[in-house]
Amino acid sequence: MVNLNLYAWVVGGKQRIAILKAFCRELTPSQLHKLSKQYNDKISMNNASDVVRSFAKKGIAVCLTPENKIGRIYKLTSDGEEIRNELLREG
Repeated sequence: MVNLNLYAWVVGGKQRIAILKAFCRELTPSQLHKLSKQYNDKISMNNASDVVRSFAKKGIAVCLTPENKIGRIYKLTSDGEEIRNELLREG
């Protein structure tokens, strides 16, 4: 079942929605930035990095390479996957 508090937080921002929809596998913020352009072409690289870090703080994503300063790789948690699936179902 989708965590409604996290879901409400994600859908409260167009950039968060676009980045979560683009989060299809383990990715860096730079890769997510490129993929998210199909959902929202106004997302900047800084926005993408900020959103991914906020996802990690909220428990929607986890950093797999926290020791890296550049090119950190993130993946969705089970909560993140459930929210993403719900967003993709909605269209």
